[in-house]
Amino acid sequence: MNSTSSAPRDAVLDEPNALPKSIAWTRAVAVGSLLALIVLCLAWELWLAPTGNKTLALKALPLAIPLAGFLKNRMYTYRWVSLFIWFYATEGSIRAASDRGPSVPLAIAEVVLCLILFTACSLHVRWRFKLAKQTSA
Repeated sequence: MNSTSSAPRDAVLDEPNALPKSIAWTRAVAVGSLLALIVLCLAWELWLAPTGNKTLALKALPLAIPLAGFLKNRMYTYRWVSLFIWFYATEGSIRAASDRGPSVPLAIAEVVLCLILFTACSLHVRWRFKLAKQTSA
């Protein structure tokens, strides 16, 4: 198959309105959990349980990078976010086990949001590849 014949198919799969409901649902869950994780990181470090001079709030900045790719429905973004999110899951696990006070439930919430985001990204990629196979056959 040459590259010109695959371009229209890829363009259709990149259009959010053209996706089946299950794939659109995983996209919505991924965007929602990413936004919730950004809000959690900012609220945690700035207001709910700040540590020191509040510089840990900068950990929310890398989470803003994939938002554009999610909103443009870029497959590559879903793929690398499913790997990247484990840094945040690890941080949440460590802080859930070592911190005291209000940081513990916040850390657990961070881990849960990371798991939801990972699952949504993984399912989105899997179902998009399956759809691409079906449309090319």
